[in-house]
Amino acid sequence: MFQEKTSANHLNVVTTSTEDGAFQKKGHSARILSPEEAERLENDRVLVSEFKQLKLEKEAQKNWDLFYKRNSTNFFKDRHWTTREFQELKAFREKNALYSTERCKVFQCDLTKDDLLENIPADSVDVVTLIFVLSAIHPEKMHLVLKNIYKVLKPGKCVLFRDYGLYDHAMLRFKSGSKLGENFYVRQDGTRSYFFTEEFLSQLFKSEGYEQVVNEYVQRETVNRKEDLRVPRVFLQSKFQKPFTSQGRGKNLGVKNGDEEATTNHP
Repeated sequence: MFQEKTSANHLNVVTTSTEDGAFQKKGHSARILSPEEAERLENDRVLVSEFKQLKLEKEAQKNWDLFYKRNSTNFFKDRHWTTREFQELKAFREKNALYSTERCKVFQCDLTKDDLLENIPADSVDVVTLIFVLSAIHPEKMHLVLKNIYKVLKPGKCVLFRDYGLYDHAMLRFKSGSKLGENFYVRQDGTRSYFFTEEFLSQLFKSEGYEQVVNEYVQRETVNRKEDLRVPRVFLQSKFQKPFTSQGRGKNLGVKNGDEEATTNHP
């Protein structure tokens, strides 16, 4: 690993020895597009019709259910990167003597409308992992997810976030006619994906009372040696904390006993 100082206030960390041999860089600078990529995105201005967008929103859960029925668990391969990138998860499992699979509660809910308090006590969760979740939700409803999580998260504890970043390879692959809005696209199977900027995510969390701890781009160059392909991947990786004093809510929140971890998945 070595460090590349890009400015007085920004530091990019470049790692060349990840588990899959991929090039990786972390920092606050978005990926720089090639002239051809920039032109293609600039020319892609036609949005999917309002009628179809409403239909996609109504059928969002059905489309994701069909996605997992087709792909089962084969689509998302275990890259073993979660404990490398989020040390909080590794420490939680290894150091907490109360951790037990018997204490895990599994339930399904729509984070945009189902109240988490029906299944989880208020102010009781130590860590929430929000990994490749928000990108599948309409941007206008993302704040509802964060508001829902805020209620069950302990003061002083955090949300660990990772999702698609601006100009990721997946974003550049969308063909004309797939655009739903700014940085928001629909796949052929009807599932949708949003590509985050650092500024958008920061404002989204802060507007719901969270404090920003870390918020940065992860740029990776994945190499397919068999086909001699180099694929630029961009993710946004962040950590946001619920303050000990609930800002804008008019009261101090106490910390309850018990250690719980809430994990969210695709809709």
